[in-house]
Amino acid sequence: MRGDTEARVREVGPQPASSDMWRPVAVPQARRPGAGERSLKRFARFLGRNLLREFRAVVVAPVREVVRRGLSGILLAFLASAAVLVLHAVDQSATGATLVRLTSHVRGDVSLPVVVLRTPLSLFVPARDLPAWPGIPVLFLAVALAQLLLGPARTVVVAYAVSLAGTLSARVMIAAGPGWWGLPPEAAHVIDTGASAAVVGLFAHIATVKRAPVLFLCAVGPTVVRSFQKPNLAGHEHIVAITVAVALGFLATRRGGRSPLSGRAHSSS
Repeated sequence: MRGDTEARVREVGPQPASSDMWRPVAVPQARRPGAGERSLKRFARFLGRNLLREFRAVVVAPVREVVRRGLSGILLAFLASAAVLVLHAVDQSATGATLVRLTSHVRGDVSLPVVVLRTPLSLFVPARDLPAWPGIPVLFLAVALAQLLLGPARTVVVAYAVSLAGTLSARVMIAAGPGWWGLPPEAAHVIDTGASAAVVGLFAHIATVKRAPVLFLCAVGPTVVRSFQKPNLAGHEHIVAITVAVALGFLATRRGGRSPLSGRAHSSS
């Protein structure tokens, strides 16, 4: 039997291999991302890098500075908050209200030299019809962050400059009269006090100098929206304060970190 089997194999000979064995097998190719997908990935990487850089600049650096210097690094914030509370308490009595009015009330119908002298103290006088406490945390954060990142001298100068710019611009808008950016004559009798212009100006200045768009969007954006929704005296002054703060920030960065108002910019790194 074995011999017969071998004989038959020799007669038949080797069988040709099946054609299916030699058919090329398709190897799945990796899908190449399209132009839109590549742009989206590049944008995501760019956004992530900038968010991390901003977090380090406006969060990590100030925290390190506080750890290094202690509470002295945010002394201006404590003093500003205390000044608001003290003046608010003094303003509650008749005698105190008279004293506050003569030393810090700013209006469009007050002479310009008096306005310039009263503006620094007017920053810490909250409106009598508004509680002082809700604005304290925002004021404290703005001044503390500015002192840690810009230094105390530049913080004071920027806060005063943007507030005075808003106050002086109000006189121009009142003189222009009602219109697209003007104000009615009765706005000259509105008491113009409070730290809101200085606070939003400090945030805008920090965001410009540190190139922090998220900080600008969160801390300045709502004020801009409210100012255009309700274009009153305060809203107009806030827009002017933000514009001046941003301009000073760009000027400081173009001069290599030197501010024409306060000299060399403070560095916390």
